[in-house]
Amino acid sequence: MSHALIQIQDRIAAAEARAGRPAGSVTLVAVSKTQPWEHIAPVLDAVQKVYGENRVQEAMERWGQRRLGLELRLIGPLQTNKAREAVGFFDVIETLDRDRLARVLAEEIQRAGKAPRLYVQVNIGEEEQKAGIAPAEADAFIKACRETYGLTIEGLMCIPPVGADPAPHFASLRAIAERNGVEKLSMGMSDDFEVAIAEGATSVRVGSAIFGSRT
Repeated sequence: MSHALIQIQDRIAAAEARAGRPAGSVTLVAVSKTQPWEHIAPVLDAVQKVYGENRVQEAMERWGQRRLGLELRLIGPLQTNKAREAVGFFDVIETLDRDRLARVLAEEIQRAGKAPRLYVQVNIGEEEQKAGIAPAEADAFIKACRETYGLTIEGLMCIPPVGADPAPHFASLRAIAERNGVEKLSMGMSDDFEVAIAEGATSVRVGSAIFGSRT
């Protein structure tokens, strides 16, 4: 049994209660990217079912033979040349952030006859080094995803600037979601997931606090 996983689950439950939200309303995404299997196995044995991965190929190699009963989310940037594999393999893609990717995903979804759930990544702190659509362009991009490309947008995802108070950034993402009728919010990581839950996160992405430092 993973004691770190139990601690995180308990903290999520406490944060839900403080925010007046129903128990179990927040999904824990265990960020397994770059972790060695000996760190992941005890968490999997503890019946954690939702995992986040950064790279398509790495995820397919790690989870290809262990796929049954799990939900896999792509939380790293997606290159268009990997879109076909991503559509075929992942349950959720959280990093839709540009028109060309929206067009390619729409084509691959049509071809495959199946669609992963899609989140738009918003560069909420407008940082040059980070992926994501600019907040000021998010409304128009969500509309284009729906109307131009025929995509269903389930949620929004963001990563606030390191060292900044995350609460205003999470609140900004929630505001974009609300005015666009988007239900899900993927926000909050190991250091700030309790703040994210208070601001309305429906899923939190926790890696090092569960698995320890990456190798």
